[in-house]
Amino acid sequence: MAGATAGCAVEAVLYPLDTIKTRLQAMRSGGGLTALLKSGGGRSLYAGLWGNLAGVAPASAIFMGVYEPVKRLVAARVGEDRAWAAPLAGGVAAGLASSLVRVPTEVVKTRTQTREFAGAAQALRAIALGEGRRGLFAGYSSFLLRDLPFDAIEFFAYEQLKSAYHGSVLRRSRELSSPEVSVIGALAGAATGLLTTPLDVLKTRMMIDGARGQYAGVLDCARQIVRDEGAGAMLRGWQPRVLWIGVGGSIFFTALEASKRLFAPRHARDTPLEAAVEHGAQALQHLAVVHDADDAIVAARGKRGKKLE
Repeated sequence: MAGATAGCAVEAVLYPLDTIKTRLQAMRSGGGLTALLKSGGGRSLYAGLWGNLAGVAPASAIFMGVYEPVKRLVAARVGEDRAWAAPLAGGVAAGLASSLVRVPTEVVKTRTQTREFAGAAQALRAIALGEGRRGLFAGYSSFLLRDLPFDAIEFFAYEQLKSAYHGSVLRRSRELSSPEVSVIGALAGAATGLLTTPLDVLKTRMMIDGARGQYAGVLDCARQIVRDEGAGAMLRGWQPRVLWIGVGGSIFFTALEASKRLFAPRHARDTPLEAAVEHGAQALQHLAVVHDADDAIVAARGKRGKKLE
């Protein structure tokens, strides 16, 4: 619930910036931001918003439902000296799990934002009927290439910055306040957004291409962009992307930490995944006890038979 709420809040507030970024990346020539804004009007910046929210809610819920338990499980196994591996593993696992919902949602959103379709419902219908699964999952490899590093880096940066601030500045005297979490989330998001902009450009182009087959793959897409438009095209849209993800990181992590504090007392332990792991361990222990009891009964019967003889 916390993940879905945080994800939808970020998308609803910052969707126009995402639309501007996507249109800049989709442009084959170096058109300016002013020309881009004049060509569409303010309402066009919200094209596909409601359809996107319908996909973001379950995708964000899946992401956080996997991230936290995986992070805790890995942290418990690697020890404090390698605790940095926990958020990396959690980010990658959560990104993979949520990608099955995130990719079709992103495809529909991207092709609506670039005005190929009038709305998300029309885009979904046309892509599903005209291009099938290949169209809905167009750019899946480029999406993973962007989002798995993005998720791992952003959550790693956030956890490391939070830990450093908590230890070095606060001296572990108290927990971070919401404004402090907000600033750290913004820094982690902005840095990650800048680092992964070239991967985002590739993702945008691959998804717009759909099932048409202009690009043979991610590497071919990168080659064509650099050859035809120059290396600078790989950073197209970085300004709105850094702003969007920086502000988004601030909102997301603040909402996430507040939700964790709100729900922690009532659900101290936890998540369905952790509960399933615990139940599985208990079931195995129960089977072992039953097996040992059966062996004891068989042994007792054998001894009794020998005495009767």
